[in-house]
Amino acid sequence: MEVAKRSSGIGVVLWLLFGALLLILVAPLEVWIGLAVLGLLGWIGYLVIRFLVDYASAPKAHPSQPQEQHEPTLAELIAQRSPPTPTRTPVIAAAPTQPANSRPAAAPPSLPPSRSQETEEFYAAPASAQRPLSHTLPELPSGFGEGRWVPRGEHVRVAGVDLIGGMIYVGSRLKAPAGGVDPCLINGHLTVAKVGNYRQRQMGYWPSYSEASANERRAYLSWLSEGRTHPDCDIGYVFLFFYGLERRIIVDAHDPATKADWPAIAIELRRLLAIYGDKSNSFKRYASELLSWVELGQTSGPLYEQPIPDFPRTYELPPYVRLALGQASLARAPLPAHLALAWLRLSPEIQLRTAATRCPSEFERLFVQRYHEVMGAGLVLPKNRTKLKFTYQAASSGLRGANISLTFGDTPDVTALTAPIQKLAEIANQCTDDLGAYSRLVGKDPDAASGLEGLLLLPASLWPAPTQARLRGLTDQMREGRLSLSLRKLLDTLDAGKGPINRDRVRALARALEGAEIGFEPHVLAGARAPGEADIVVLFAQPMTEAMAGAGSHYQTAALTLQLASAMAQADGDFNEREIAHLRTEIDAWSHLMPAERRRLQAHLQWLTGSPPTLTGMKKKLEPLPISAREALAASMVTLAQSDGFVSPEEVKFLEKVYKALGVEPKRVFSDVHAAGAGGAPVSTAQAEKQGFRLDTARIAALQEDTARVSELLSKIFIEEAVAAPPSVAAEPEPTPEASAPLGLDENHAALLRLLLSRPEWTRAELEDAAADLDLMLDGALEQINEAAFDAFDEPLCEGDDPVAVNTELLEKIEA
Repeated sequence: MEVAKRSSGIGVVLWLLFGALLLILVAPLEVWIGLAVLGLLGWIGYLVIRFLVDYASAPKAHPSQPQEQHEPTLAELIAQRSPPTPTRTPVIAAAPTQPANSRPAAAPPSLPPSRSQETEEFYAAPASAQRPLSHTLPELPSGFGEGRWVPRGEHVRVAGVDLIGGMIYVGSRLKAPAGGVDPCLINGHLTVAKVGNYRQRQMGYWPSYSEASANERRAYLSWLSEGRTHPDCDIGYVFLFFYGLERRIIVDAHDPATKADWPAIAIELRRLLAIYGDKSNSFKRYASELLSWVELGQTSGPLYEQPIPDFPRTYELPPYVRLALGQASLARAPLPAHLALAWLRLSPEIQLRTAATRCPSEFERLFVQRYHEVMGAGLVLPKNRTKLKFTYQAASSGLRGANISLTFGDTPDVTALTAPIQKLAEIANQCTDDLGAYSRLVGKDPDAASGLEGLLLLPASLWPAPTQARLRGLTDQMREGRLSLSLRKLLDTLDAGKGPINRDRVRALARALEGAEIGFEPHVLAGARAPGEADIVVLFAQPMTEAMAGAGSHYQTAALTLQLASAMAQADGDFNEREIAHLRTEIDAWSHLMPAERRRLQAHLQWLTGSPPTLTGMKKKLEPLPISAREALAASMVTLAQSDGFVSPEEVKFLEKVYKALGVEPKRVFSDVHAAGAGGAPVSTAQAEKQGFRLDTARIAALQEDTARVSELLSKIFIEEAVAAPPSVAAEPEPTPEASAPLGLDENHAALLRLLLSRPEWTRAELEDAAADLDLMLDGALEQINEAAFDAFDEPLCEGDDPVAVNTELLEKIEA
């Protein structure tokens, strides 16, 4: 039997060897290599497990624990209580014996003790006097246990990395509202590699710490440990950190202690936006919306009366600003200038020009001034039909599908209107026009902006406060609205520096004074020669509405008359106060001129008294003109003399001098004056010298019309220097409304598109109100927007009838 078993065992072994040999011959070499590797790994795993089990089961003495005393066993205690017995006597370990030195009892021998008595005696034996040791369980390290929020300023250590600054969630369990583990949770149980590069693009579209690779976890922890400041960090890691801030604001809002973290989170959001906002439009939009949510939760009362927090410009007007505008509309309150400016800067419908972005401080001050000049107390917004509703679209996948929204009752959403923002845009364009020259100078030479050249290119209302005080002092010194002083003294009074004065700077000074409602003679802005530092200039009161006075042919004829009069008086050496007073009377009598033109002529005459032109210089200007042109100028002088309906003998004598200076026969004065009196009898020269002429006013009007043909001739006389643009800097491209319109839509359809993208879903009634505010038919407008989306992205923007679902994922494509 034993031989049979042995032979059968040998047969099995032979069959196994034969099968193994057959497998070796049939199976590929790669399979056996793989099996060998698996076997080796299994053996190594077995050894590791064996070692860990042995290590865990081995007794370990705590280094601080004192060595325990030996506690005797039950048999040892019995032996200590019993005397030694002869070897021949049987030993009963359970029976106690009397000690040898004890006295024998007189009573009869008692029964041996019972079993229970023995037990009680044994339990009464003293044990060790050492108190049992107490052990305290250590706290779990960071990254283990239930997930918790680490507040700002607290440092934790995960996978050997010190994470500074806090504002993260750590632990091993944190459920997301959408189910599963929250993507922001930093789980200390998960493997972390030794190296990781946060500059490399590794994270997916929906980053999650639990689903990231070991290298990605190391990269994220490294970025956190360095203070979250490196500008080249991949935006996926920034979003992963942002998910934690989002959860703290949205999910933990029920906890009253959470509100204490909101100010710190707002500061952190602005810091991240400053570093990474321009790197990702998507991050800028999500962070801006969360920032609005935080700011809305920290304010009370009418927002339009409070300062507007700092928000980045995104594709949508921040909800905080929209609520402030809606509250102003609901209260019928004038829109404060600071809120109007914030609306302009943050509105996606408006593209401010370069001057507004390059010189923000100057633009803000000028806009506030012009806004009140145009709007008085402020723009009153109409109450439109579209109601304001803020729907927060979460960035974290752990919050996808959550309904997070705020409603504000009857507060309207004024972004559904286009007329109010366009009124503000017109004021902004006027401001950027006035700042254009200064902006180009700043772009060319930023250091020059603080010098004389920069000061003169600014509107006078933006000059420094001390300079404006000096300017008001000059205004107070004006007598009869005029003040004469040297150009150098004017510059010193304004503390405008000691640098050289050239033509462009003089024109810039005149332009700046014009903005302060102060006129400047000579009229360098119309082409007059720029004065030198020692030359006299005249300042006079000139409202902004009269800035264009002095450009018409009637004014130029009158100015030429004054120049010829002063030149001839200078030549005769008799330009006295009486003649000046006579000319001032004549200016006031020229009723065909506007009051603004007469005021400038009075200032021009005052300038001529200090700087009269020479007759030789006047003749040099007039001689190149053909005789016909000079005769036309002479006729215009006659018309000017006839403007009051009477030509005095003094005016006849003056006209003779003018004719002579123009190279025209002086005797023609009488015939030209006589010809103006249509239907009148011929008048002799002597009679004219004694009595003067009475003229037909209708004929005078006809003669005044003839002066228009000499306008070109006069312009050649008055424009002594070519008028050029102040700064010689190449023009900068300015944004156009078409460039900012999404999908190539017009203004109203673009406004509806932006409104649609602010929520993932709309009721039809809400959209009908919005379309009515924009003067659009809803169905046609939605069809046009969908066609534009199809042309650009091959998918519609909205679907459904009621409610209307909006494909908000197109927002990032439209932003790009």
